[in-house]
Amino acid sequence: MNISKLLRLPALSGLAAVLLSAPSSARSPEIPLSSEGAYPGIISLAVDLRDSARKIFRVRESIPVKGGPLTLYYPKWIPGEHSPSGTINGVTGLRITANGRPLEWRRDLEDPFTLHVEVPAGTTGIEVDFQFLSPTDGGEFGSSVSATPKLVDLEWNQVLFYPAGFPVRQIMVQPGVRLLDGWGYGTSLEPNIAASGDYTRFKPVTVEALVDSPLIAGIHFKRFELARVGSRPVVLDVVADRPENLAVTDDQLKQQRAIVEQAAVLFGEHHYDRYHFLLTLSDRTGHFGLEHHQSSDNRLDAEFFTDKMLYLDGSSLLPHEYTHSWNGKFRRPEGLATPTFNVPMKGDLLWVYEGLTQYIGEMLTARAGLYSPEQYRDLVAQVASQMSHRPGRSWRPLQDTADAAQLLYFAPSAWSNWRRSVDFYPEGLLLWLDVDTHIRDLSAGKRSLDDFIKAFYGFEDDKHLVVPYNFEDIVSALNKVQPYDWSRFLHEKLESTEPEAPLEGVEQSGWKLGYTETASDLFKAAEKARKQLDRMDSIGAVIGNDDDNKGKLIDVLWQGPAFAAGLAPGMKIVAVEGEAYSAERFDDAIKAAETDKSAIELLVQNVDYFTTVKLDYHEGPKFPKLVRASGPDRLGLIGKARK
Repeated sequence: MNISKLLRLPALSGLAAVLLSAPSSARSPEIPLSSEGAYPGIISLAVDLRDSARKIFRVRESIPVKGGPLTLYYPKWIPGEHSPSGTINGVTGLRITANGRPLEWRRDLEDPFTLHVEVPAGTTGIEVDFQFLSPTDGGEFGSSVSATPKLVDLEWNQVLFYPAGFPVRQIMVQPGVRLLDGWGYGTSLEPNIAASGDYTRFKPVTVEALVDSPLIAGIHFKRFELARVGSRPVVLDVVADRPENLAVTDDQLKQQRAIVEQAAVLFGEHHYDRYHFLLTLSDRTGHFGLEHHQSSDNRLDAEFFTDKMLYLDGSSLLPHEYTHSWNGKFRRPEGLATPTFNVPMKGDLLWVYEGLTQYIGEMLTARAGLYSPEQYRDLVAQVASQMSHRPGRSWRPLQDTADAAQLLYFAPSAWSNWRRSVDFYPEGLLLWLDVDTHIRDLSAGKRSLDDFIKAFYGFEDDKHLVVPYNFEDIVSALNKVQPYDWSRFLHEKLESTEPEAPLEGVEQSGWKLGYTETASDLFKAAEKARKQLDRMDSIGAVIGNDDDNKGKLIDVLWQGPAFAAGLAPGMKIVAVEGEAYSAERFDDAIKAAETDKSAIELLVQNVDYFTTVKLDYHEGPKFPKLVRASGPDRLGLIGKARK
């Protein structure tokens, strides 16, 4: 998963397939999981999306059952979201029938995602009808807007109940969708029978695979063939609110193809039959990325392909999510490899699942040519600077940001530098850069993290497996590439509460963090995409820069200059030096204060109260930039295209 707004940027043993099972303490004693055999019968699932302009999805399920007590689950723990973020509040009008007669159902008092039904004797199947009311505003991931009058994004976990008692890999379902006339669609599911002109039925898959295979559709839809990995096609499916947003240039297509090519060199082998980059371009939907085994759900600004700055800012999203096909889907931490979507997940290894993916994704972005060498350095500089302004490191170690991921994903942005956010993404990048440069240094340049990546993920070609791993597996694999005390190394990094940022990898790569008065193009692109003025490196604040949040303090650096002046998140800067606030006027005041030693005067609104604040800052504009240091330019080598 990649959520740009949460960041200031954007040969082993035991590798056979493993039957996943939950710890005994996580299982319901009343509904034990079947250890053998599949669920008897195939669930039929039909989703009518013709009313998606009003955010109404109409659902009918036919579930084979036997008479007696039946427990139904609605997916709660959503893969890739690493949290109990299931959208059951969107389920309305629920009606369960058998042979046309309504059945009573009761929600579980301890788990509202669980329903109990008493099925009459002799019954062979039930019908489950409901509407899913797709979100109309706000929220994260599936709780964000997923439909406009011109397009729709369908996450199957939102429109599905499934029977308890079996792992989701043992329950078969045949899905289908009804779309408006003329709408195209993209999904990694294989079509089976078109029952009518507006209805498409797909081949049966497991419930696990269905939830792992989202669908996008819309009136403005286009498919681009990117590559073939052996016999396996890789395509880019794009849906947009406006036809002009589908204007992809030849150079941009060449760069997208290069992502696939560079990943093939890096990983060596693949674990999909086909791969679909599903890309939604809209200013009316949520913006994020969510990984799947044979596809990825990517949502970006409407003008991603047609605006140079937005293209630069969002360029690493697809490489990140593509990397997850190997790291997160094929290989997965034990605590995230759960047998159903209603067994709690454990995120303690998210610094591998997401942190290493962040490192690889940015590296592939550079190797594919979406970043120039300078822009790749600017990316690393931004991450290094971001972590240098994380005073929360003094009380919350990196490991706890992973352990508490299900809380931090939904935490407010206010005081995120002190509370810490999902820092296993950005600090994870620095951690793995440190590992990479250590391997290069210890081996005198003969080996690198590339060797670990190929050994750990590049096996069992064409196999659709989930191969779980734990901390010891990571240590063992690293030691096979380069002997070292990796257990101690990683524990020190993960458990450290040193306030200073872990910049050893940056320095070992031949560079060091510095600052300049001019923002890089990458920095400006991030500000444009997020509609924010990021001045954390100077006065210690991030300020809203769109019509709704103009002048509003989004975050304030704990114990920084703005904090010392009495500012806090949620306040709004109304005026600067007696004139109405604007981003330009605010930046002019910061620059002027470099020579004028009087404090910057701000008129600030706090709810319904106004006060004058004196901001005593005189160091001028500051933006992150890497400065060449001693030693070889390993960062340049890391970002260089492979053949």
